[in-house]
Amino acid sequence: MILSISGALLLGIIVFLFFRKDGLKISHALVCSLFGFYLAGTAIAPSIHAGGASLAGLISGIKF
Repeated sequence: MILSISGALLLGIIVFLFFRKDGLKISHALVCSLFGFYLAGTAIAPSIHAGGASLAGLISGIKF
């Protein structure tokens, strides 16, 4: 649950930055968010979730 909240927060920040700096229109942000909600209800959602978890595990395993 923490990973999904932090991932949603990160994506929200990215969309906000695109909106403020690169001219992302409100309609584009709305379409992106609706696409995400509809995508979460499809059969591919578990694969996307597993890929995100794998990527998070890969990033957390990097030692600086």
